[in-house]
Amino acid sequence: MRVVLAGGGTAGHIEPALALADALRHLDGGVGITCVGTERGLETRLVPARGYELELVPAVPLPRSITPSLLTVPGRLAGAINAVVAILDRVRADVLVGFGGYVATPAYLAAKRRGLPIVVHEANPRPGLANRLGARLTDHVYSGYPDAALPKAEFIGTPLRREIVTLDRLSMGDKARSWFGLENDRPTLLVFGGSQGARSINQAALAAAPALRAAGVQVLHVLGPKNTVEVEPPPGDPQYVLLPYVDRMDLAYAAADLALCRSGALTCAELTAVGLPAAYAPLPHGNGEQRINAERIARGGGGLLVDDSELSPDWIIRNVLPILRDPERVAVMSEAASRLGRKDADIMLARKVLEIAR
Repeated sequence: MRVVLAGGGTAGHIEPALALADALRHLDGGVGITCVGTERGLETRLVPARGYELELVPAVPLPRSITPSLLTVPGRLAGAINAVVAILDRVRADVLVGFGGYVATPAYLAAKRRGLPIVVHEANPRPGLANRLGARLTDHVYSGYPDAALPKAEFIGTPLRREIVTLDRLSMGDKARSWFGLENDRPTLLVFGGSQGARSINQAALAAAPALRAAGVQVLHVLGPKNTVEVEPPPGDPQYVLLPYVDRMDLAYAAADLALCRSGALTCAELTAVGLPAAYAPLPHGNGEQRINAERIARGGGGLLVDDSELSPDWIIRNVLPILRDPERVAVMSEAASRLGRKDADIMLARKVLEIAR
């Protein structure tokens, strides 16, 4: 059996696809897996690093408004569709699974041309253009968010890496803090902005560093690979550990008592799966899906919500610091976050894909 996975661009598209790939191999060691992406996305690094075959096709961004670039789309899309058709034929694909992103549109249309079963997974409450198209071509539509705005979508959660869903934060806490050079007996704040980082979160957290240190809070701050800072916190105690990127986010989650972060679908799915409460500052752009993600968790008691425009050092001091200094409140929020998490979406989706392909 051969499964082709189409999803690229950001980690929010790629990581669920790779989690599904791992689950498929766990259930059926003989399954062949090919990932399709573009040279623009993180898939060029993430997919080969996880040991999966990656095929690249031309990226075809779809304009959201009528512009002159719209005239070039049909020709470029046809070329990308033909490239995916060639891949499907070469690997003798039995099913195509799409997760959104630039590569998903030509992948769905190529699979339709070849008469292959199509499976769509949408992690966000508001689907993008590619998955809205894909959902029209198949009855096999699954979502990572309850009440996702896709017809026929069945809520199963978002597929996550095994090291995330099997993480025991309490038992791994001391080891994880030591891994990052942190102390074991101090409250710990994890700051990160997703796979690309977030400038506003970086600036607010760094400006709040003196107050956090004065309160005895240590910080693990992941800037994002493309982000730099003009002034780094001076060495001191408690530690303020500043890193450009972390490959072991499971250890980062285990080291922390609370996170300050964006609220992309993957981030929210991972934090609730491991039971890590967070202060969420949704990305202020896009179609508002990050705010919807965070609102659900905040209503459930597993986090706080702040508009990006309101995020400031003072907000962190007034809202985040009191939680970190109250272990009982941290424990209550952790339990609330856990109740909203799903840990079995990878296996559930893998079983459905195998059944559909057969």
